[in-house]
Amino acid sequence: MSRIRGTETSIERQVRSYLFSRGLRFRKNDKRYPGHPDVVLPKWRAMVFVNGCFWHMHQGCAKFSLPKSNVEFWTTKLTRNRLRDQEQGEKLKAMGWRVFTVWECQLDARHAQETLQKLYEAITADGDPSEGVKNEQIELQTARG
Repeated sequence: MSRIRGTETSIERQVRSYLFSRGLRFRKNDKRYPGHPDVVLPKWRAMVFVNGCFWHMHQGCAKFSLPKSNVEFWTTKLTRNRLRDQEQGEKLKAMGWRVFTVWECQLDARHAQETLQKLYEAITADGDPSEGVKNEQIELQTARG
């Protein structure tokens, strides 16, 4: 597991590259906030987490399945990851941030452009920061396969 990257993954770079190309400026992996969000956009009061489907237990996704060996260890570890993600998202929302999650499976060749466009539109939505496209809508848009 020492070779598993915690930051600077290819999917994080893909999201950041798209947002930067659209003119958005951001901080990356800002340690001042719970969960160290992958992308922090202060101007838009928005944060983006780019999650790997396995490590963050993306339910219903083909890229997530529990390993057949050491099941108890993996169940505990991955469940803890998922609960931590939820707690951190709630803390950030309580601080007035909009929190978006992009899943690894949404960035495959078939879905990447649509996912990134919807993320951009959600981030730049006018009005109250609590309005606009919510986390769940971005998460579910390409889950249909």
